[in-house]
Amino acid sequence: MNILDMSLFALVNASADTPMWQIHIAAMTSKFLPGAMVLLLAGLALLGPERHRRVLWAGLLSLLLAWVSVSLLRYWMPMPRPAALDMGIQWLAQGQRASFPSMHATGAFAVAMSLCLERRDRWALLFVLAASAVAWSRVYLGLHFPTDVLAGAALGALLALAVRLALFRRPRTVRDPRRALP
Repeated sequence: MNILDMSLFALVNASADTPMWQIHIAAMTSKFLPGAMVLLLAGLALLGPERHRRVLWAGLLSLLLAWVSVSLLRYWMPMPRPAALDMGIQWLAQGQRASFPSMHATGAFAVAMSLCLERRDRWALLFVLAASAVAWSRVYLGLHFPTDVLAGAALGALLALAVRLALFRRPRTVRDPRRALP
């Protein structure tokens, strides 16, 4: 965390003058959008062609790896939340858990990138926008610093890519030059 991170947090965090309807929308985005993304991914995978079912499994595995990775990182590098440093206003109860990286941002981007790596269409764009909204809401509500959500977004994307490469890599066929086909 540095002065730029604190300055960006101060710009994004909702103030006492913020209309409550905006706080409620941000809270709904933070609480319910990640779960809605997983349900929508499941719907797309189950209703779509057979080959899209692997997106669901990749997304769920990426989400599981996101949870494990964030838990380990928070254990090894416990970073305080803004409220612990008396910064800004924390609009949702969060407790004293570590904040780096954001679990919400990591999970949302893991799911979104799982879809993006399989499809490049309006659904993929919608998922990336939803993951971005989740990440933004965490800073807006005073729960994370910008670096928490940026690190979470990067980690989630990397985990989705790793799952994709590990599970769905096409096997290479090695041609033996001694066995030339007639």
